[in-house]
Amino acid sequence: MDIVEQQVREGWEGVLVEPVAGSTVGVLVLAGSSGRIEYQRARLFARHGVTALSIRWWGGAGRPPGICEIPLETFTAAIDLLRARGAERVGILGVSKGAEAALLTAVRDPRVAVVVAVSPTSLVWANLGRGHDGEQRPYRSSWTWRGRPLPFVPYDDTWEGFGPDDDGPVAVRGSYELSERTFAHRTAAAEIPVERIGADLLLLAGGDDEMWPSLPFAERLAARRRAAGATARVFRHDGAGHRPFFPGEQPLPPSPHYRYGGSAQADAALGAEAWPHILDALFDRGMPGTSSPDPAP
Repeated sequence: MDIVEQQVREGWEGVLVEPVAGSTVGVLVLAGSSGRIEYQRARLFARHGVTALSIRWWGGAGRPPGICEIPLETFTAAIDLLRARGAERVGILGVSKGAEAALLTAVRDPRVAVVVAVSPTSLVWANLGRGHDGEQRPYRSSWTWRGRPLPFVPYDDTWEGFGPDDDGPVAVRGSYELSERTFAHRTAAAEIPVERIGADLLLLAGGDDEMWPSLPFAERLAARRRAAGATARVFRHDGAGHRPFFPGEQPLPPSPHYRYGGSAQADAALGAEAWPHILDALFDRGMPGTSSPDPAP
């Protein structure tokens, strides 16, 4: 399918990619903690008939210098733009911290019809990087809504994963697991209330995720939905890591700083399993009930 692409410079730095004939279906594509613009993924959606917007949601001109008290209105404004471009049905696909943002936005914006949370968390976490005041401490929430910070889980700074002799990429999953235990008294307030999301919910998670325990998080989100009589779908692969990718995409290069887990084969298998269901949900072609497919071989 032929597509047309334009840069977006009002409100954020971003890219809008549309089928030449336009579309009544739109998706907001959010990267993880890099905050980068997801050009490849936006183009993939557009080639399948979806108007796709990807924005740099932190960093850059006019943006917070870190993931610290990011207004969720950043994402509701992006939905405004998709609706203005003719999207009657809008979804959000987010990865990692972008999945955290996608879930929290859908809790508050009933216009979101589909949420695809890739390598998600079930909790709101503390800031990563500096706030507007230039400081990283004390810990603050990653997010705000209507000017108020959301309850969050801080990090336990006693975690020793970054040793003095480490000179290669590090797995930081242990930091999140330790912090959740240390601040167990804060987790109930920081749980993402996915039972309040009216959208279709698809969760993708790998059992070999070395960034954070996304598969236990995804299962917790699905259980919370089930307990409220709502539905979700969990796509899992025990060998996949933090960065599954979809048919037509290329895997991201390894990081010199972090270990993401998984393998190109397993990450591709997880993405391939979920991809047709993502498109079905966006085009409202029917969603099966809550289920958790068996791991791909």
